[in-house]
Amino acid sequence: MDIINTIQNWLKDPFIIKIIQVCIGILVITLVIRVLSNSVPRYIQDNDIRYHLRKAINFIGYGLIFLFAASIFSDNFRQLTVIFGVIGAGIAFALQEVIASFAGWVAISFGQFYKPGDRVLLGGIMGDVIDISILRSTLMECGDWVKADLYNGRIVRIANSFVFKEPVFNYSADFPFVWDEITVPVKYGSDRRLTKEIIQRVADYVVGEYVPDARERWQNMVRKYLIEDARIEPSVTLIANDNWMEFTLRYVVDYKKRRGKKDELFTNILDEIDRTEGRVSIASTTVHLVQTPIFDVRVSKDENGFKAQV
Repeated sequence: MDIINTIQNWLKDPFIIKIIQVCIGILVITLVIRVLSNSVPRYIQDNDIRYHLRKAINFIGYGLIFLFAASIFSDNFRQLTVIFGVIGAGIAFALQEVIASFAGWVAISFGQFYKPGDRVLLGGIMGDVIDISILRSTLMECGDWVKADLYNGRIVRIANSFVFKEPVFNYSADFPFVWDEITVPVKYGSDRRLTKEIIQRVADYVVGEYVPDARERWQNMVRKYLIEDARIEPSVTLIANDNWMEFTLRYVVDYKKRRGKKDELFTNILDEIDRTEGRVSIASTTVHLVQTPIFDVRVSKDENGFKAQV
């Protein structure tokens, strides 16, 4: 009976009634938002639109919960402000990292650090951004034990607060291309002009498709930032060292196709060199013996037999 009387007394308190109403309202809104978030995007084929629609539905749900709670407590706003102030001070002290992550989410959303689909290097981890939540960013990791820029299968969640602690490297923000280089060692005595012509021709064929779009985007970069104009077209340079002539090809490539295009470049260059019938030869590490030391060998005979001295 005491418990029943206590509950009845609580239910007579208008503040308790409002808390119950808010809890019921939050439950109903959460269920509706979850149903919409799981059902509506199924009818949309485009991945980007589906992802952003799901995020928009969730944010609308948060807004509805806030408005509903504010409307219930509108007549006790002063009391509610004091309560929230005391609670907020304690939460702010205990959840500093969480608050920093939320601030990081705001910075990511409005500061154009990165967006879903971008390839970034964040917190020492490189990968493609597949989701950005209020507290964490989710990456599909690239590299580590897998060479080049390929997925290794691990999904990594990084606190958004890292955007304030470490540099954020974005491979695909305003300029979705990267410069890459390959080197081709060629033996001395080979036709260096023919070699340069072969490498340049192969580069124009394999990665020349990226030049028009990359040039247009780079011009936008020059207008937007204080940055010098750069050469977009593939270029071949030559240096000579003690062992061979080293040709370096510098080119622009899509950041997601770097490894595939490098394989295609080497394959075509080697095929073209094979067709030169010896006019161009690939070099490798060799040891050239310039002079042999002089050996002074003397043979003498003693009572035990012949003996050699060096």
